[in-house]
Amino acid sequence: MRPITRRDTLRIGLGAGAVAILSRTAAHAQGAVKASFVLTNDIYEMSEKKGRGGMARLAAVVKAEREKNPNTIFVHAGDTLSPSLMSGFDQGAHMIEFLNAMKLDAFTPGNHEFDFGKDVFLKRVAEAKFPVHAANIRMADGSAVPGVQPSAIREVGGVRIGLIGSALETTAQLSSPGDLKFSPSIDSIRAEAKALREKGADFIVALTHTDRSTDLRLFDMRAVDLLLTGHDHDLRVNYDGKTAMAESGEDAEYVVVVEVAFDLKVDAAGKRALAWSPQFRIIDTATVTPDPEVLAIVKRYEAELSKELDVTVGSLDVELDSRNATVRGGEAAIGNFIADAMRDVTGADVAITNGGGIRANKQYAAGAKLSRRDILSELPFGNKTALTEITGAALKAALENGFSQIENRGGRFPQVSGLKIEVDSRQPVGKRVVSVLVNGAPLDEAKLYKVATNDFMLRGGDGYTALAGKVAATIDSGGSLMANDVMVYARKVGTVNARVEGRTVVR
Repeated sequence: MRPITRRDTLRIGLGAGAVAILSRTAAHAQGAVKASFVLTNDIYEMSEKKGRGGMARLAAVVKAEREKNPNTIFVHAGDTLSPSLMSGFDQGAHMIEFLNAMKLDAFTPGNHEFDFGKDVFLKRVAEAKFPVHAANIRMADGSAVPGVQPSAIREVGGVRIGLIGSALETTAQLSSPGDLKFSPSIDSIRAEAKALREKGADFIVALTHTDRSTDLRLFDMRAVDLLLTGHDHDLRVNYDGKTAMAESGEDAEYVVVVEVAFDLKVDAAGKRALAWSPQFRIIDTATVTPDPEVLAIVKRYEAELSKELDVTVGSLDVELDSRNATVRGGEAAIGNFIADAMRDVTGADVAITNGGGIRANKQYAAGAKLSRRDILSELPFGNKTALTEITGAALKAALENGFSQIENRGGRFPQVSGLKIEVDSRQPVGKRVVSVLVNGAPLDEAKLYKVATNDFMLRGGDGYTALAGKVAATIDSGGSLMANDVMVYARKVGTVNARVEGRTVVR
């Protein structure tokens, strides 16, 4: 059976707000026990978007499923503490409150759980009133991570269900887990599954935050019976007669429910034989009425957030100008300020961001206060700060792209940090960059440079395919929104004195 995609989900339409997808196996035997796994993953926003998703609708789904079946197990496959506007203020504490209120049964940390560092992660885990599972994370000295268990066994109607957690093994490259150690997911899951079987588990569930390729390998190798995963934001289910798999998209827009019918037989000698079959439902939360109690929490946070927007994050020692002609036509002081913030937060050699992503189109007087609302007005797209490692040749190619539409004041014009560039706009496109200095030294086309940018550009947006398609290695920090990084930097420097200083000279 091929995976069911979001397109299939919307096309099949077997019922108001849900799609029922039957497995290939026969219906469960009379008297069998049924467990319902309610899966969510990659929830960044507490509020709904265009009438779909959000914590209040998710809570309503969970409550309804528990009313239908007391053997309901509500699980979260990771990524929820960050990034969001609210997490920039409370480092994800609000999400723990929501999940506590919904009485989450199991959680596996995603890479974004570490965006604020190891200490914040451990603090959030301590606040959680639900089990946190990850078999592949250890402290630097090899000891267990406080509050994190590799697995657990839960009994449902006599069936012993073993649940294993596994975090993304490349988290250290994507986020900021400090000195925490991440082992390969597949090895950890296989070892833990074996241990659970030896402890008497009849049925093994892996709750993972793993990439698509790892998911497929786990599925094909029969490492577990049921794989509940996150990270890729896919909306999919699959069952091949031996292993079942599901992922629930993102932001609780859709929620996958996996109903597993168990038929357990135990002979006189105590030997156990379990037959099982899954049934999938994909719930469109646009058809769900938000839970009023959780909605009240959402509204409270939204009100707090509104108050937070008008908080000062710094003051201006100079005038700043974010008008379109300024940020798209040449070096701009506000562009320098934003690029400096990106470079500072990532520790990159240089930073490049597109002038078209600076949007408020306004002027700031020297001496003015800079607020969170100002920063969010300038950077409204929700782009994330990203880090990529590329050759000097690729860096030069990226810059050539940035200067390819000078005549039209294209949004790709680069605002930079750590670079000094001379450009001859009279030359043909692709041959306009005359010279480049990287932190005072001539650009070396063979050398690798760490470049901070935004995730839009990293994906090739605004023509920056040199960043997306010719990288030696890519590290998507994904750690926080650009706007949040700029706010942090503004607080750090206190007084913003960014000026046009000859970083980009266009002739």
